[in-house]
Amino acid sequence: MPNADDLLVLKALGLTKKYGRRTALEHVDLAVPAGRVIGLVGPNGAGKSTLLHLATGLIEPTSGLLRVLGSRAAADASHLARVGFVAQDTPVYKSFTVEEHLRMGARLNPSWDSGLAERRVRQVGLRLDQKAGGLSGGQRAQLALTIAAAKRPELLIFDEPAAALDPLARHGFLENLLEFVAELGASAVLSSHLLGDISRACDYLIVLCGAKVQVADGVKELLDVHHRLVDPPERLPLGVEVIQGEPGGRRVIVRGTAVLPCPVEPVTLEELALAYMTRALGASEGRR
Repeated sequence: MPNADDLLVLKALGLTKKYGRRTALEHVDLAVPAGRVIGLVGPNGAGKSTLLHLATGLIEPTSGLLRVLGSRAAADASHLARVGFVAQDTPVYKSFTVEEHLRMGARLNPSWDSGLAERRVRQVGLRLDQKAGGLSGGQRAQLALTIAAAKRPELLIFDEPAAALDPLARHGFLENLLEFVAELGASAVLSSHLLGDISRACDYLIVLCGAKVQVADGVKELLDVHHRLVDPPERLPLGVEVIQGEPGGRRVIVRGTAVLPCPVEPVTLEELALAYMTRALGASEGRR
């Protein structure tokens, strides 16, 4: 029988990270199932990069627990090989050719799949003799993605990898990301402030705001229990939580499955995420 934690890609209990007097993450609890494409969203400074850097072992928590694929983050070399990471600036070595990047990947990763790497490089139109410094932003992102995926990891982590790309390059990057996830049978975490990208690519959502997780669940599950009420009454049924707006207002976004005494409209994932961020930022302003 597998350990319960082995069925989770990320598990956090009371996870806290402070930089001096600034709290980047505060008492974060998460239990994210494996086999998902996870969207991590939040405003700038919400703690997204901090969470991902903790998950890759680049930094240590101040307190609390974080397990990645059932183990401490970056516990040993074998665990590092199970995680592929593409940082925000999709780092590549400008003086290296595409071929030199692939050779380096093969030397550093015992599970390196040369066939996958070479096939994917050809598919995105990269030549092996091209130097990375001469590639476009979209091409550098594709090269970084290929290097991360050719490790054949169980988890791919992306920290705003497409933020600087034009819409066409971003679309191609997301398509290739999803193809890699399907081919590898991997889980993926995609941090982005572009909510349209999250809606298109992800089936699990984590909203971070104010150093805390505001909501985390499967996309279908979230959309099933969130609604927009039109001309709601002042008093709502028990079990219905207002996420954005005021009872009695023209339109209110709520969470709950009770029978509602007014017209109900579906909400999009973007609207849902924005509602939680707006509520958290409003609460933060109210405490000042």
